[in-house]
Amino acid sequence: MAKFTIPAKVYVGRDSLSEAAQIFPTLGRRALIVTGPHVAKSPMMENLIKELEKHTIAYNVFPNITGEPTDKMIMEGRDCYIRTHCDFLIGIGGGSPLDSAKAIAVMLKCGGKLSDYMGVEIDADLPPIVAIPTTSGTGSEATKFTVITDSEKDIKMLLKGDCLVPDIAILNYEYTIDMPKSVTAATGLDALTHAIEAFTSKKAFCLTDTYAVSAIKRIMNYLPSAYSNGHDCMAREQMMLAAYEAGVCINNSSVTIVHGMSRPIGALFHVPHGISNAMLLKDCLGYALDGAYDRFAILGRETGAACTGDSDEVASEKFLDAVAAVIKACEVPTLRGYGINSDDFTANIAKMAHDAVASGSPGNTRKSVTEQDCIELYEQVILK
Repeated sequence: MAKFTIPAKVYVGRDSLSEAAQIFPTLGRRALIVTGPHVAKSPMMENLIKELEKHTIAYNVFPNITGEPTDKMIMEGRDCYIRTHCDFLIGIGGGSPLDSAKAIAVMLKCGGKLSDYMGVEIDADLPPIVAIPTTSGTGSEATKFTVITDSEKDIKMLLKGDCLVPDIAILNYEYTIDMPKSVTAATGLDALTHAIEAFTSKKAFCLTDTYAVSAIKRIMNYLPSAYSNGHDCMAREQMMLAAYEAGVCINNSSVTIVHGMSRPIGALFHVPHGISNAMLLKDCLGYALDGAYDRFAILGRETGAACTGDSDEVASEKFLDAVAAVIKACEVPTLRGYGINSDDFTANIAKMAHDAVASGSPGNTRKSVTEQDCIELYEQVILK
């Protein structure tokens, strides 16, 4: 029997923060707000602080999450939490601050180093966590995962455990209106990757299928609009909902080959996670296609990319073409177009392939994925 895990409380809409804040006093008396320097100075932060003050909750701001989080940032956040006597966490921003709030919670209760928990199912009584996304893509507000870079080994560590699922998720699409186009593309394509991989994963089941199909249809319809016009409120709202749905999916059925191969690129070449996913998406899914024609064909028909009369193979190919069109609409560069030196990339292929398979994600693909397969795919995408 499959287990289905989601946040205990989810607040959606323009008034979601003020509604959720009414129960903040049940979480604690002093919050550590984990964020980045941009959001720390934004109207979103001002609104959050007003709600905390309204409910007489003290707070400290830890604004040091810059770029994708590292274990060093997490330890600094942990020390800040202890030093200022906080008793719950609020992550506000993109996936990095949300992931960081979770990782800080782990370090507060579990001790040791973050790397001690890579590949281990974390089970601990963590401080309450509130997640407020300001981007539409990572799904961290819904998941039991956090991805943190090991600064010594230059690898992205995937940490997991049901205790990492936020207690409260607050989804207000207005917080995403000012996202730059590049962030809109990166996060939106990350969500699309989540949903496609979750639907085609070995671990997919009926509930994740429902969320995945809904997310994919929303993203295919609305991401190009959100990218071209960030003030399209309908597109922003639909993308916020899709990102949450896709997060629920990977929380319960997991990612597959794309994420496994994407993380090493981010760790070694500092490509934003969603963009490295998109750079790999068609090639990696093309590899996985003949192991799951029936699943990809459903997506082709559900999104309108394929007709009911198409064979599963044809419907699958049409779906991949439709995905490629969305990637093109978001102006995603190739690896070399992004500025990655092909010689440097090639020199690291063996390490990346090893790290990809070691992450466990490719093993969820409905087709065998070996290190050699990953090597060949990396060699394929760097030539483009």
